[in-house]
Amino acid sequence: MSIDDFYNNEKPLVMHIDLNSAFATIEQQSRPLLRGRPVAVINRRTEHTSIVAASYEAKAFGVGVGMKLAEASRLVPGLVAVESDPTKYRYVYRKLMAILNSYSPNVVMKSIDEGMIDFHGMPSLRPLVDIGHEIKKRLREEVGCAMRCNVGIGPSRFLAKTAAGLHKPDGLDVIDSSNLRSVYETMKLTDITGIAGQMQKRLNAVGIFTPLQFLDTDMVSLQKIVFKSIDGRHWYQRLRGYEVDNRQFDTKTIGRQYVLESRNLSHYEIKTRLHHLCESVGSRLRSQNLIARGVHVHVRTIDRKYWHIGRMFQMPFYSDATINILAQRLFLGAPDNVQEIGIRVYGLSNVENQQPSLFFDEMTREQHLVSAIDSINQRYGDRTVHCASTLTNNEFIKTKIPFGSTRYL
Repeated sequence: MSIDDFYNNEKPLVMHIDLNSAFATIEQQSRPLLRGRPVAVINRRTEHTSIVAASYEAKAFGVGVGMKLAEASRLVPGLVAVESDPTKYRYVYRKLMAILNSYSPNVVMKSIDEGMIDFHGMPSLRPLVDIGHEIKKRLREEVGCAMRCNVGIGPSRFLAKTAAGLHKPDGLDVIDSSNLRSVYETMKLTDITGIAGQMQKRLNAVGIFTPLQFLDTDMVSLQKIVFKSIDGRHWYQRLRGYEVDNRQFDTKTIGRQYVLESRNLSHYEIKTRLHHLCESVGSRLRSQNLIARGVHVHVRTIDRKYWHIGRMFQMPFYSDATINILAQRLFLGAPDNVQEIGIRVYGLSNVENQQPSLFFDEMTREQHLVSAIDSINQRYGDRTVHCASTLTNNEFIKTKIPFGSTRYL
């Protein structure tokens, strides 16, 4: 037997903090009249818009993320729809990050509304449960009285996140080797982070229907039969509280997509919206100090067909103008009846790794121009300077909530 066959008996020193219904709660915090009322956050007001966040008052009626606003309004006649305001959410993100950083230098913001503190190596610690309650108190005092969060504590990132999801809203739970089995006994497979539809089917196919059955499956079966990769070993260790998720991944692609606000747009209007997306992707690319060599464009049509094309290029690029030129060339072959457009760049590498070019002087001039525009936009606000052909798009294409990675914050 290896040590991994046992549960991790290490003292739980990882804390996961998750804001409750963050974007809806932030709207309730900033607008007191919304408190206690069912609120849905949407990205824009159209008949086809979907809900990106719902308050707990709305969730009580069955309103969920991804639901169409029209359907949610039928469920909750008094539902208040609020357009998203990323500036507010970024403000709360920075306040939360400042609070967490005051406890440890080892803080990782997992998304705009959740973060993780690793207390390993910290001297003379107070009980983490006390720190968790203090963070809750500070969130209410330093951000707003309507703000609540869940806190989870465990010996690994996975178990800390699992603990944070046990008693929403405003819960605080600890998972360690002593209560690991009893916690899994209260959960469903899909309550486990990372287990959704297809993964659930894969587990069900080999007779795993509950978290406890998942926990009790031997490592060889998980690695050789279920996952058919080293992921099986990782899951075996992860479920037992061993740290396997302390990994960072390089950025592989940077992109953005947009569902057209109307089905009656001209081809020119669609191209200007694609140009707008190219400017957004270019800004994100440069913010990470990266250059690209590949462009990929995709389209979804009204009849749900998917068209895409991508191409790698010999010379690297990073400017909005170049990304737009390449994307528009690829877009020439797109079908009609477009409902959604998307652009992403790939083949990424650091600017410092760029090889000298025969066109060094020309690239240097472009770099200076792009850098000057970025500086203005960073100082005075996004899209202070941008291409005139995308001017009318500001009304439609807005900065959305940055789910997932916080790299662009």
